[in-house]
Amino acid sequence: MSRQGIFILTIAFFLITGATETHAHHGWSGYDDSKTLNFTGTILESGYEHPHGYVKLKVTESGSEKIWRVVLAPPSRMERRGLTKEMLQPGKTATVVGYPHRTVEDEMRAERITIDGKTTELR
Repeated sequence: MSRQGIFILTIAFFLITGATETHAHHGWSGYDDSKTLNFTGTILESGYEHPHGYVKLKVTESGSEKIWRVVLAPPSRMERRGLTKEMLQPGKTATVVGYPHRTVEDEMRAERITIDGKTTELR
C-alpha cells in the first residue's frame, strides 16, 4: 500500500472512531428538555467520575418513594463551580432541576443542583 493510501486510511479511522465516541458521550438528545423536573430528596449513592458524575436520589412523589438516577456534569466542571465530591455524600438533601430521559425510566439530566443552600449550575 502506498504512503498516501495509509495516510487516508489513518485519517478515516480517526474520523470514524472519533465521531462514534462523541456521539455516544454527548447523547443529550436522549433527554426531553420540554419537560422540566424539580425534585428534592436524599442522596443514596453518588459517583464523582468521568464522563459525568451522578447521584441516586430518593424522592417522594404523590405519596410514594421513587429513586432517580441523576446525571450530573463532568467532575472537572463540578469542581470548578464549587460542587465537591464531599457535597454529594449519601444522606445529604439535594434539590435537582433537569430533564427526564426519553427512554430510560427514572433517569434525568440535571441542569442545576442545590446542596446545603448552595446552587451549582451544571451546564
